[in-house]
Amino acid sequence: MTEILGLGLDGGGTQTRWALVAAEGHLRAQGEAPALPRPADGASVAAAAEVLCGIAASLPPQARPALATHGAVCAGFTGFDAGDAAAWARVFRQAFDVPAERTALASDIEMACRGAFEPGEGVLLLAGTGAIAGHVDAAGAFHRAGGRGVLIDDAGGGHWIAVEALRQVWRDEDERPGAGADSALGRYLFARLGGSDWPSTRRAVVGASRGEIGALALAVAAAAREGDVAAQALLRRAGTELARPARALLHRCGVVALAFAGRVFELGPAVEAGLRQALPDGLRVRPETRPAALRSAQRAALAALAARRAMGQPS
Repeated sequence: MTEILGLGLDGGGTQTRWALVAAEGHLRAQGEAPALPRPADGASVAAAAEVLCGIAASLPPQARPALATHGAVCAGFTGFDAGDAAAWARVFRQAFDVPAERTALASDIEMACRGAFEPGEGVLLLAGTGAIAGHVDAAGAFHRAGGRGVLIDDAGGGHWIAVEALRQVWRDEDERPGAGADSALGRYLFARLGGSDWPSTRRAVVGASRGEIGALALAVAAAAREGDVAAQALLRRAGTELARPARALLHRCGVVALAFAGRVFELGPAVEAGLRQALPDGLRVRPETRPAALRSAQRAALAALAARRAMGQPS
């Protein structure tokens, strides 16, 4: 009998992670792919087909026919707009041959929320390239705070950290030439930028994607590990900024549980320390350690199993 499979995708601003899970819960495969192009960034929905087809080609040989027969897909990705759902569904059908009724699409934060908490239970704070908080209420409706994009407010995310670091280093250079370049923060940043002169920075950031700029946060993390005080303070300030959308949603929705996830928290302990210090007392706080793609794959596998049982077919 063909195995029942669930495919989960977590599309962030830097890359797309995927996982394939069997109905009994066993992980069958996982991997990474480029970030999905976003219509909000001027890309057509069809531009994502190449990324999705690349993921399909990476699946085990029998996985795609199994998915097409009675598997399911759950995908959450940055920039998803419900108005584009039909077009996105066509692209997913093209890549994985799974019908729309077995394909669940949502924003990355909504899909992650539904995997992290039962409805009405808690708020999830997600911090990667950007930053957003989300909550699914007892009626199943999704609520959000933050995540307005880097031009408006993604404070505390990787892009924000990178821009703040560049701003600080170049202001130091303006006041005392050589001061920024001689700091650990400056050295790690300029090593990634390809030079310590202004043209090198300009070439690297002008026209760069938000994910490419966000990756410079890794230089901040490296400097913080070396003991750079400015880098450590910046990471702590990122945690403080991340607490703002979390507090807003906790207050609006009247819940007292918070989970946090995302690669920003891997930059150093100062991020989590800044977050916890800025949160209200009495809150239950925990890291969400299960990868979002895996949680989505598990949900997809359970949905496929339920659909098969509803049709009276053996599972």
